[in-house]
Amino acid sequence: MDDMDKNNQTFVSEFLLLGLSGYPKTEILYFVIVLVMYLVILTGNGVLIIASIFDSHLHTPMYFFLGNLSFLDICYTTSSVPSTLVSLISKKRNISFSGCTVQMFVGFAMGSTECLLLGMMAFDRYVAICNPLRYSVIMSKEVYVSMASASWFSGGINSVVQTSLAMRLPFCGNNVINHFTCEVLAVLKLACADISLNIVTMVISNMAFLVLPLLLIFFSYVFILYTILRMNSASGRRKAFSTCSAHLTVVVIFYGTIFSMYAKPKSQDLTGKDKFQTSDKIISLFYGVVTPMLNPIIYSLRNKDVKAAVKYILKQKYIP
Repeated sequence: MDDMDKNNQTFVSEFLLLGLSGYPKTEILYFVIVLVMYLVILTGNGVLIIASIFDSHLHTPMYFFLGNLSFLDICYTTSSVPSTLVSLISKKRNISFSGCTVQMFVGFAMGSTECLLLGMMAFDRYVAICNPLRYSVIMSKEVYVSMASASWFSGGINSVVQTSLAMRLPFCGNNVINHFTCEVLAVLKLACADISLNIVTMVISNMAFLVLPLLLIFFSYVFILYTILRMNSASGRRKAFSTCSAHLTVVVIFYGTIFSMYAKPKSQDLTGKDKFQTSDKIISLFYGVVTPMLNPIIYSLRNKDVKAAVKYILKQKYIP
């Protein structure tokens, strides 16, 4: 009988996402801002994907990785933003257990894959600048397609592990998630069981998908900077810096915000609980919506190749 009561107590069929429920006026402003940013995400990343597919001039490793990054950003935001917008308008904040699982899986998979893709893109820039004569040999189509495939596969496996470990936990009837989405750290706070295994696997995941790609990016740009400084041509140095500045900007924004979420001191949770929970939500907004919106803008704003590709596609579509 006790076992039956325990099972009934630990079963949760749905979760309640609080979001900014304590700030009704802020919710309206948040809805407008997020809606506009989501439309920009779909448009900007969609244009970048179409351009990289249909313009043969963009059939290079760099634009192949950019196309993957844009597709990833669309998938990542679509898994959470529409439901967030609906909850802000209709005040319907509940999400089913299976829906929460899918949302967590997609979010974790896309985040893990993006970390690896940014590392691959740094290596691509290293080869292009430091070994230009061997670039076509080192970064052949088979190589860069395999690199991207490995990133997607690894991110998916990591998400399967983290999601399954989190959603197998008992929640003892506590189903209120103090967040906009089913973010893994927010869900783990509801568990009424030992989460030591989750913490250990999270640390391993952070090392593999945050630290290692960041080290690859760091050393790639150390060699890139060394090569650029040795160039005799001022125009060559400017061109090299220009090709790397967009990628570095995205890296700083993405890693800066995600590290503040997953690598901050745990002592913060002991004092000022409400304050830090609110700040966590704002930070999650930044890396979850702002970064995918900025990616196509940063990469294409000063990129003549992308602008030319868009003009070419529009011309082919609308001019007989």
